[in-house]
Amino acid sequence: MTTESIVFYEDRNFQGRSYECKGDTSDLHSFVSRCNSARVKGSFWVLYERPNYMGYQYILAPGEYPDYHHWIGFNDCVRSCRLVRHVTGHLKLKLFEKPNFDGQTWEVTESTPSIQERFLCREVHSCKVHEGPCVLFEHANYRGRQYFLEKGEYRRHTEWGAMHPTVGSVRQITSDSIQITMICLAEQLNVKHINLAHCPIYTQHTAKGGIKLSQNMDRMGKIVFYEDRNFQGRSFECSMDCPELSSHFSRCNSIRVESGAWVLHERPKFMGSQYILTRGEYPDYQRWMGYNDSIRSCRMVRNHTGIFRIRLYERPDFQGQIIECSEDWPSLFDRFRHREIQSCNVLDGAWVFFEHPNYRGHQYLLERGEYRRFSDWNAMQPTVGSLRRVQEF
Repeated sequence: MTTESIVFYEDRNFQGRSYECKGDTSDLHSFVSRCNSARVKGSFWVLYERPNYMGYQYILAPGEYPDYHHWIGFNDCVRSCRLVRHVTGHLKLKLFEKPNFDGQTWEVTESTPSIQERFLCREVHSCKVHEGPCVLFEHANYRGRQYFLEKGEYRRHTEWGAMHPTVGSVRQITSDSIQITMICLAEQLNVKHINLAHCPIYTQHTAKGGIKLSQNMDRMGKIVFYEDRNFQGRSFECSMDCPELSSHFSRCNSIRVESGAWVLHERPKFMGSQYILTRGEYPDYQRWMGYNDSIRSCRMVRNHTGIFRIRLYERPDFQGQIIECSEDWPSLFDRFRHREIQSCNVLDGAWVFFEHPNYRGHQYLLERGEYRRFSDWNAMQPTVGSLRRVQEF
């Protein structure tokens, strides 16, 4: 009989302090202070970035993961985990247009790369998993944040851990599908250094005839921080989301963005003033309109190519006068005759709100989803002077 377990290691390549887990654990911090590699035996597991099954989720199939890049982790932080039960090989999922299982209903019985193309909907407010489990993805083609759902009822999108009801795709959990999911996420994060030979699931799948990695995996999103102006002094190269940068440098006075679009935060854990940077050189912090040399966290901007579309509303909860935008606006007042935006719906692309006209003042990144109040995009006031698309040139 196969024992279902996962072994966490503090260091890469299965080195350092370790802890073997055989069941759901709501707080791993007393066993391991960090997690840089893992061995999974006998079943699937869901890892969570925060205690009590909160934060980013990572679904792991049986196999070896010599560093956190292999499960497409954002960092070495794993604080809780639970065993995936009832992997039946079948999927039966009902999606509902409104909370509490109201409105139009759609049934899913197989992996679906685009919910919009199949059902002509972008949002799912409640669902019932009759047979599963499965993973909901924020965007089409198994991209964006992932949410693990086991058999059961979910009356609101918050019950599966989502901040917004946007669902772009659904994937059934099987050995093959988990590995393909990891490939898709690797493409999304532009992770380059992944040795898939360490994962037996991938080897079995390719032996059946063929998954090839997209060329997008060869492009690494990269940003380099320098402590001094003009790219001098101590430096740190980053290629993925980082909630705490202070251990790598004490200040930031210049930056090179080699690829991708990035949002920088003045405080740790993606808090404080935001600065959105696209590819280019920034020899001092005034070039990214920084208030000072404090950069404490950063993350990549997703969905910043292709179509751009955003709807702006005069009042909270998508009420009042509405206007739709698909291009940069240096002065919102000239177009809308309003100085305040109380809610908005980002339909496509990623956008930046600026506090003042001509792209000045505090910046706020908005990715695809619904924002019912200005506090949802972390603003203190609803004033919007201009808005711009996030594009990598």
